[in-house]
Amino acid sequence: MNSSQQQIMAKAEKWLGAEFDEATRKEVQNLIDNNPKELVESFYKDLEFGTGGLRGIMGAGTNRMNNYTVGFATQGLANYLKINFPNEEIRVAIAHDSRNNSRSFAERVADIFASNGFKVFLFDELRPTPELSFAIRELNCQSGVMITASHNPKEYNGYKAYWSDGSQVTSPHDTNIIKEVKKITEVSQVLTGKNAENITILDEKFDEKYLAAIKKLQLSADSVARYHDMKIVYTPLHGAGVRLTPASLKNFGFTNVISVPEQCVLDGNFPTVASPNPENRPTMKMAIDLAEKEQADLAMATDPDSDRIGLALRNSKGEYVLLNGNQTLVLLMCYQLTRWAELGLIKDGDYVVKTIVTSMMPDAVAASYGVKCYNCLTGFKYIAKIIRENEGKSKYIGGGEESFGYLAGDYVRDKDGVSACSLAAEAAAWCRDTKGVTLYEWLQDLYVKFGFYREALVNVVREGKDGAELIQNMMVEYRANPPQTILGSKVVEVYDYKTLEVKNRVTGEVYPIPEIEDKSNVLQWVTEDGTKVSVRPSGTEPKIKFYFGVKAELPSVEEFDKVEAELDAKIEAIKAELNLI
Repeated sequence: MNSSQQQIMAKAEKWLGAEFDEATRKEVQNLIDNNPKELVESFYKDLEFGTGGLRGIMGAGTNRMNNYTVGFATQGLANYLKINFPNEEIRVAIAHDSRNNSRSFAERVADIFASNGFKVFLFDELRPTPELSFAIRELNCQSGVMITASHNPKEYNGYKAYWSDGSQVTSPHDTNIIKEVKKITEVSQVLTGKNAENITILDEKFDEKYLAAIKKLQLSADSVARYHDMKIVYTPLHGAGVRLTPASLKNFGFTNVISVPEQCVLDGNFPTVASPNPENRPTMKMAIDLAEKEQADLAMATDPDSDRIGLALRNSKGEYVLLNGNQTLVLLMCYQLTRWAELGLIKDGDYVVKTIVTSMMPDAVAASYGVKCYNCLTGFKYIAKIIRENEGKSKYIGGGEESFGYLAGDYVRDKDGVSACSLAAEAAAWCRDTKGVTLYEWLQDLYVKFGFYREALVNVVREGKDGAELIQNMMVEYRANPPQTILGSKVVEVYDYKTLEVKNRVTGEVYPIPEIEDKSNVLQWVTEDGTKVSVRPSGTEPKIKFYFGVKAELPSVEEFDKVEAELDAKIEAIKAELNLI
């Protein structure tokens, strides 16, 4: 047994102690006796905060989501809050989604915070992630925790830590919290079983405040009034949007919302889908099938914690096209900017935000309205950081990321699938009312106006310890030997977000990446013909992601299919050249 194996065994044997419950001890003993590979995966490291917080497969072990790792994380966070807010009443909010163990994890977090003397606000049942962000600001909390693994498969759960502005923690808090969590090495260090009276339960009365904040985003009430009965199909995918997304649509004035009944059943096993990710067409199948049956204008979904939106629109052939996250972002942002301009709301300094791996189209759209478009690192917490830094100086309109997240307005500081669904429906009503076109036809018109931007994503999954090492080695190789050309077009700029430098290969000049302060293990290659390829290891999943962006002129809507096919073929050729297919 080598030293690494000895360390893993020592960690596992510690979990056989009396301070761990019987079920945990049995599970660990079984791993030791019968499953050495799984033993390594469960104990070779501790779960850490990535771009989306703490996230992992549920089970026993330091590298798994369970009552103990949740407890260690919570006590570490509690200790860090005491350091940062001395002599204050510390207030925290807690919510959870529909995943297996989510309620018990949330209750454990509440117990630990209360036992540390904090004032705790715990929702009575599952709620959307954006409502947790809203609650932190509304209740003047210093922190909050959302128990969710977002759109991951059923085996996963997670823990998102939030700061006083309602955003997920960013630097230096994220790394400092990790340091405090690492100091918690014994179960006895975790405070439990005290001050139950410190816990206040939040119920449906609080939901009304959140829904009222979303209602303030409405821009086209007259159009909705005229098209209130257009058919909208919605699915919560067994998750937290089940009640509040239809309630928000009703608040906006829509009267013909048809939910997918089988997927309104709250179930952490997500029985009707292989994975509850609205990015995938198979996940959207039941909603699209129902939309076809009802001839609905649009089909929408939110993921289990209701921060992401999936959107399928009917094209001129009557087929339902599942938009990618870039297209949804472009539609929502264009709708906001168009209506803000029509209503005379745009002022000097107003801005939008997108992430560095998102489509380049929002830059062009924002420029046409005289609005600044910020680019930031991947993860909505970086969008929230820009909002925080500009607070009181300039106004945030909207922003998002290619991974199906959008936020209009700054009432919360995380992506919001509930409000995104409401705005998408309103945009569809406005298009029909004022332009006589469908939302999909308007998207095509936007491509004619601004250029046809086309994007794609490839996820290369590499599970476990060996996979993590392989992913890191891939980044080392790409950093040392980036491609010289992509499909014959010279790579003219190489962006390295780990060093925050851009190298111009034409002039040889190296200069800082503008407006980005936080470092990230991301590489981007930009070619002479405007193609952009980004490479990024996921912060929350065992995968490395390749993002592709290409562009062409679209002379007319009639040529849409032809140009789309050409751009898709170009992306496929790039994938092949990089050995990704």
